[in-house]
Amino acid sequence: MNLQPPVDAFLLWLRDIRRVSPHTVSNYRRDLDKLLTFAREQSITDWSDLKTVQVQHWVARLHQRGLGPASLRRILSACRSFFNYLLQEGKLENNPAVGVITPKTGRNLPDTLTPDQIGSLVAIRENDPIASRDRAIIELLYSSGLRLAEIVSLDLFDVDLNEGMVRVTGKGDKTRLVPVGRMALEALRHWLQQRQNLARSSTQALFISNQGRRISPRNVQQRLKHWSMKQGLDTPVHPHMLRHSFATHVLESSGDLRAVQELLGHADISTTQIYTHLDFQHLARIYDAAHPRARRNPGRKK
Repeated sequence: MNLQPPVDAFLLWLRDIRRVSPHTVSNYRRDLDKLLTFAREQSITDWSDLKTVQVQHWVARLHQRGLGPASLRRILSACRSFFNYLLQEGKLENNPAVGVITPKTGRNLPDTLTPDQIGSLVAIRENDPIASRDRAIIELLYSSGLRLAEIVSLDLFDVDLNEGMVRVTGKGDKTRLVPVGRMALEALRHWLQQRQNLARSSTQALFISNQGRRISPRNVQQRLKHWSMKQGLDTPVHPHMLRHSFATHVLESSGDLRAVQELLGHADISTTQIYTHLDFQHLARIYDAAHPRARRNPGRKK
């Protein structure tokens, strides 16, 4: 099945059978043109090959590009109507737009950084303990999508450098295992070599201040702002921007929303059926393949 003819047939059906107004047909055409563009970008040649997760990915990308919730709901409505038409015509077995959610009204997505901007941010030339610590924090925030409260609460025993994992305690004291990319592992190893120059003997905190105590959330925020300006970025970087960049980049590369949901440690997975439990090894495979700065040791046991 070629992609364009079914769309044309649907628009004719709207005009001749449903007898909708020319203005409405034009709106449907404009919205379905967006869907056509996306499907072709995904190398889809038959509408039956389009999956729900791909439609959700597409909606998320449209929202990232500035489309509001009302516009996204209209586009999804047009897509559902089109796919229902194909169902009636026997061209599909299910509607891939059913179950796709749109962002809530008034809730804007936070800003993200490009992989190139991330590279500029972590290209810290200084080699003193504070700079090494800051580089490791930035790499880990982006590598593993941690919340600010999660990264400052990490202890030394939470990090397994050999396995490339970090044990994170999130909201509600729930723990999860998150992969750590190669660049972040290198930064962590370098920091741990210098940590002893700052640490007090009693502290088990992974990241410490220049006074030798566990680093505070406020200190992390200040250091991120410092480095974003020093490294020439256009906007001050905050921790959640790195977390959202992590989620956006992995989602764009993999299209696997369920894996991103698990990696982020979101507690509420009941809002959509696509957020189901995945085992850690599957998450690691998705992470290795999708994260721009991962490329972990291919010889590590999966």
